[in-house]
Amino acid sequence: MKRCFWVDEKSEIYTKYHDEEWGVPKFDDRELFELLVLESFQAGLSWITVLKKREAFRKSFDNFDVKKVAIYNENKVKELLQNPAIIRSNGKINAAINNAKIFIQIQKEFGSFSKYIWNFTNGKVIKNTTGETIVSSPLSDEVSKDLKKRGMKYVGTVIIYSYLQAIGVIDDHDKDCFKY
Repeated sequence: MKRCFWVDEKSEIYTKYHDEEWGVPKFDDRELFELLVLESFQAGLSWITVLKKREAFRKSFDNFDVKKVAIYNENKVKELLQNPAIIRSNGKINAAINNAKIFIQIQKEFGSFSKYIWNFTNGKVIKNTTGETIVSSPLSDEVSKDLKKRGMKYVGTVIIYSYLQAIGVIDDHDKDCFKY
């Protein structure tokens, strides 16, 4: 079975993520928040690093309950910075808290974050048919710009392109991948 070029087929966690989760349209706000946080923590690192720490992130970040993350205080930040099971970056931890607050504002404005994010494509999945590996697009530029305007951090166009792939807004499976 052929998979996308980036999948390390020796890694069970990577193949499972690719086969069962990556590129599958997601509409649940908790899942959307989780992947937004994880994608921001990936900045400068490999996705496999984040995947290996995902369960620890879930425990440390209250299973990505956006309302709980939004009220984290300095003590919680210090606790997270001491946790070797996650990626310990003061900037990324504080961005997750900041972004949780804005995520909640978006939920209030649109009824859900899902409605907000899927509104950019009128609810349609965008299929990359170029056959080329790209890291950003006009869509990721637009979403990134809007999230930044709202005050989110670690949401540059490359991070947002990866996010849109992860949540299934962009279907970017390789043409020879069984998921294409």
